[in-house]
Amino acid sequence: MKKSLATLALYGFIIAGINLANAAMTIQERADRFLELVNSGYQAISKVENEAQWKAVTDVKPEHDAAAEVAGKARAAFTGNPTLIREAKDLLKHKNSLKPITVRQLQRALLIAAEAPMTKPELAAARIEAEVKQASLMNSFEFKLKGKPITPNEIDNFLQTNINLEARLDVWKASKEIGPALKPGLVKLRELRNGVAKELGYADYFALQSASYDMTTEEMLKLQEDFMKELRPLYLQIHTYVKYELAKRYNQPVPKLIPAHWINNRWAQNWTGIVPAAADLDDRFNDKSPEWIVQRGEQFWKGLGFPSLPESFWKLSDLYPVKPGENRKKNTHASCWHIDLDKDIRSLMSVEPNSQWFETAHHELGHAYYDLSYSRPEVPPLLRTSANPAFHEGIAEFASLASWQPSYLKSLGVLPPQMEIDQLQFLLNDAIANSVPFIYWASGTMTHWEADIYANNLDPNQWNARWWKYVREFQGVEPPELRGEEFCDPATKTHINDAPCYYFSYPTATVIRFQLVDYICKNILKRPPQDANYANSKEAGKFLRSLMEKGATEDWRQLLKKTTGEGLSTRAMLDYFKPLTKWLEEQNKGRKIGWE
Repeated sequence: MKKSLATLALYGFIIAGINLANAAMTIQERADRFLELVNSGYQAISKVENEAQWKAVTDVKPEHDAAAEVAGKARAAFTGNPTLIREAKDLLKHKNSLKPITVRQLQRALLIAAEAPMTKPELAAARIEAEVKQASLMNSFEFKLKGKPITPNEIDNFLQTNINLEARLDVWKASKEIGPALKPGLVKLRELRNGVAKELGYADYFALQSASYDMTTEEMLKLQEDFMKELRPLYLQIHTYVKYELAKRYNQPVPKLIPAHWINNRWAQNWTGIVPAAADLDDRFNDKSPEWIVQRGEQFWKGLGFPSLPESFWKLSDLYPVKPGENRKKNTHASCWHIDLDKDIRSLMSVEPNSQWFETAHHELGHAYYDLSYSRPEVPPLLRTSANPAFHEGIAEFASLASWQPSYLKSLGVLPPQMEIDQLQFLLNDAIANSVPFIYWASGTMTHWEADIYANNLDPNQWNARWWKYVREFQGVEPPELRGEEFCDPATKTHINDAPCYYFSYPTATVIRFQLVDYICKNILKRPPQDANYANSKEAGKFLRSLMEKGATEDWRQLLKKTTGEGLSTRAMLDYFKPLTKWLEEQNKGRKIGWE
């Protein structure tokens, strides 16, 4: 292990020994020779690091954390090598003489280098060490309710099913106990992340992540604010309707702002369980096994014309909860891993037979099939990723939406074939549980808080206050009790710790999802998008593959317009929920709309 890591780390230094500036070479030949080495080394070192990190999240132990740290430093020694950075920058001075795909690879190499630039090795090493420590603390944290251990799945299941407000508050508070433990590490990581970004000329870490969209911080924030502005009339109707429904459920006066513990999701990001006719379907999965849940996700993608998952997926993934009595802790947040940037695809989940995991399995396998689609010789390893990060989430979210269509559920026997469906109730549930409130959580609270932390260097003594200011302002939700700076409620969200300044990808993906649905339904299925069964449509699969197989070889704006016929727009999302908007306006007649 040590020998292979050291050998891979030396790839970066080998670059210095190659006379890439040979006068006999054209600039394109020079770039080709350089990128051949970089792609080969990047793929090899990524596999080593991903294997080490996989062990660290599936079996949290000090020795696995240590191995992940060593692998991370080895990767940095290659991807952040000063000679690599200098050569990529020098080649980009001649980008008008280079092929577009060459330019994209060079730009991607510099974005990767900016995560751990070895122009300042002590800074890169410190960041890697801090990241590993933070992840280990997060993955091994034991939640407790009144002194007794409680798992994240148990927290979520309780909030989904129990309507005793006092008990809900206790569970909600228990879910936040991890925040203070993670705050010191997050404070340190803020400085380290901003430090590495500045090494390659970015103002801060938020600016570095925005650059993956070829956007500035200001442009990214404006994009997210535009989403919220365009969807606001619909959100205000939803917010008003939901708080009246929740007040009836809990036998309470209608509040101005919705108390956070009234909502089933720990962060009020998705408002599930509001629509019984469409939401309370867990009992439909009582006779299903966890294995059945995952297999249906694979079958959905196979029905679209994609191949079976590699046999290694089933052997090497970690798909189900840790068994009682098993002495192992693992990360409980669902994810998909592209271990070798080729065919070694794995998923980390904790699948149980319920509606939430049914949807999640379809989502995660969307990531898997995206990874497999662009893992082909025409796409260099540096570009084996989505056109921008939101595309990956958009494809996965398409599968989430497709998994919840009544006609699809009937075809699987989850719903009886003869069951009469109130389509409006399913549309209402889709809006509330999956789509619209999520925009205000993701574009609003998450994105703006992280911009304040990284771009505006917000004092840690104001972190929790700013968080709840945004929850109130953007989401119309308030904490059930005073949450002072002794807490760090933002840190309870996994992504704040291990995927910083990434969350704006999710609302962007939600918008893209509806554009994909709109195109498929209008041009392929010839059905209203509010109830379309995508399963077994080879034409829909062909359409999706045309986007997925490109990886990051084309500009995302051009690819989206070429594929769907329009640029990034909330138009399709607003059209999708247009029948619901009229219905909500009727339901809310005579009520004060919103919370201002």
